[in-house]
Amino acid sequence: MRNHVSTLRGDRRRGDAVTRAARIFPLWPLVLFCAMLPAPSMADENLLMARSPLEFPEAMLTLQESIKAHEYVVARVQRVDIGLTQAGYPSDRYRVVFYGNPQEIRLLTREHKELIPLLPLNFSIFAENGETLVVAMNPSFLSLRFTAPELVTRFARWESDVRSILADVQRGNALD
Repeated sequence: MRNHVSTLRGDRRRGDAVTRAARIFPLWPLVLFCAMLPAPSMADENLLMARSPLEFPEAMLTLQESIKAHEYVVARVQRVDIGLTQAGYPSDRYRVVFYGNPQEIRLLTREHKELIPLLPLNFSIFAENGETLVVAMNPSFLSLRFTAPELVTRFARWESDVRSILADVQRGNALD
């Protein structure tokens, strides 16, 4: 029976392709979500990005300071480059910074359980060719799925904050 079960799950040495992909690229749900956008013109605004001339450590510090200056809390910083490197992909530095307002997240997830997988919000930050890039999903994109007026207003506020945080990182100063 054990051999039959392992055959169904795939060769353990190779690992299941989806499992490997999830380990290598933990943001695959976001990519799939963006791939299902109704119109290409909308895709441009649903993924927000900023390039910074700062080195990765300085850009990471500026990102975290700006998040705090916008009255959010950095919940966790997750390294992603380890999995990429182990899979043979060249990578400088790659992190995902999860953030939010704890009381706001508790309230939202209590009233709208369908938001649980989407919170806390996050930024991806990575080094590429001497620059640092910061990417985030546009929170207003959630308004397509969650249409309650109080949520749409909150998503618009989050979008404003995300754009401001990205501008801070792009300028290299979280206190402007």
